[in-house]
Amino acid sequence: MTMAWGAIATWRMAHDGVVEALQLLEKKKKAGDAVETLIKNVEDYPYYKSVGFGGLPNAEGILEMDAAFMHGDTLEIGAVASITDVKNPISVAKKLSKDKFNSFRVGEGATKYSMLEGFERKSMLTPRAHKIWEKRLREIHENNLNPYDGHDTVGAITLDRMGTMTVGTSSSGLFMKKPGRVGDSPLSGSGFYVDSEIGGAAATGLGEDLMKGCLSYEIVRLMGEGLKPQAACDKAVYEFHDKLTQRYGKAGAFSLIAMNNQGEWGVATNVEFTFSVGNDQEEPAIFIANMGENHTTDIQPITQEWLDAYEKRIKAPIE
Repeated sequence: MTMAWGAIATWRMAHDGVVEALQLLEKKKKAGDAVETLIKNVEDYPYYKSVGFGGLPNAEGILEMDAAFMHGDTLEIGAVASITDVKNPISVAKKLSKDKFNSFRVGEGATKYSMLEGFERKSMLTPRAHKIWEKRLREIHENNLNPYDGHDTVGAITLDRMGTMTVGTSSSGLFMKKPGRVGDSPLSGSGFYVDSEIGGAAATGLGEDLMKGCLSYEIVRLMGEGLKPQAACDKAVYEFHDKLTQRYGKAGAFSLIAMNNQGEWGVATNVEFTFSVGNDQEEPAIFIANMGENHTTDIQPITQEWLDAYEKRIKAPIE
């Protein structure tokens, strides 16, 4: 019997990584290697300004990155927060997941660990990202603008032919964040969660609000009670959106993806959100999702017009 396999990840930026991950999974490679490959693909691309190389810095111009990895068979978790000048934070997080103690490292401790373990060092702040930072500083000063803009985490879930599931996240966090700020991305239950006996979920959006709901864990819990991934996403995300709006006054942007151990997937969001997904039954494709009516999600295939505009936008000259 051939087991189902698949991969899903947040945002258009993850699509090339999803394609690469699915090729590995089709060849019976491990879910952990597939999710690491997928996320490294995003971390390495300089035009994605919310993850890895080319990511946007904090208020002091320092690029601090967060990442996490979880193994659905063993429930092992490794994570880093506010790590600097390391080429692939996801790889550091994946290695840390094998440590019984000290598996979540932050700041200087995370950076020092990556150096001692021989991970490739790299200045991750590109000239382009630095120009964007300088432009934002001017805009804040001249127009009294809110400095916080952009918080698109890459979150990915993989299922291999052996039935193993893994999840990974990577982000440079909120643009212009205060030094040391950490969002939901490296936090178990909020930014990610996976259990190979059930499925996995991952989040992207405003970490400060995502942390209030632990939505990734909630989606996995609901799938464990028998809900399909789409139903679990809709229930968890929209009920929490309503609760947060009522009790906190507003809900920031958040979008979640899920996949169960059969390769079935789901998505829910309170903003316009793109994602990439494929499995043993479906070719990898990019979709766009929006909040629909009555706690449902409207999901449509992406158009070439949208893709062309996206490519133009992310590579536009910085004035």
